[in-house]
Amino acid sequence: MSEPAIYIVDDDYSVRDSLALLLNFRGFRTRQFASAEAFIEVWKPNWRGCLLLDLRMTGMDGLGLQQTLIERGSLLPVVFLTGHGDIAQARTALKAGAVDFLEKPIDHEALFASLNEALLKGTRQMAVAQRLADLEGRVGRLSDRERQVMERVVSGQHNREIAAELEISPRTVEVFKARMMEKMQARSVPELVKLVLEIGNGKAD
Repeated sequence: MSEPAIYIVDDDYSVRDSLALLLNFRGFRTRQFASAEAFIEVWKPNWRGCLLLDLRMTGMDGLGLQQTLIERGSLLPVVFLTGHGDIAQARTALKAGAVDFLEKPIDHEALFASLNEALLKGTRQMAVAQRLADLEGRVGRLSDRERQVMERVVSGQHNREIAAELEISPRTVEVFKARMMEKMQARSVPELVKLVLEIGNGKAD
């Protein structure tokens, strides 16, 4: 899906329907699911938006769905909405990355604020994931020798040191270094170091 949506997962039809009507009226796109299993069955990693998730449901509960999605690499932020929450469950949900844990009856303004926060978080996470995929793609285009040169350049070695270690000429090192810098789209060694650190840290600006 190219457009962000609020994915409402609740086993109570009346709750799902009223939430969808409320959110659609406020301009949110929504999709409804009657169970965690129904959501998992059709979920795609490229979905954008956030989950509005009931805690207690028949079958897999909300915490179970949250954990399953984390294990599958989902980037959808989660807002819990429940009439049966407790402190321990809220702590578990928030520790696992939930944006908020709201109790019924619904405070509409608090709900809208939490969903907007979740959508912003999802947008940021998607941008980071796309950035990392781009950087990893650049590394993937390097030859083995170019990768060896990059690792040594990043560690602070000079061309002559690299040449001696790899048993090639300094001129050959320069050639591999130039190709590597071009493929990595790095204009300088400090910029290259920054890119490699981003990949290693699993973060991107």
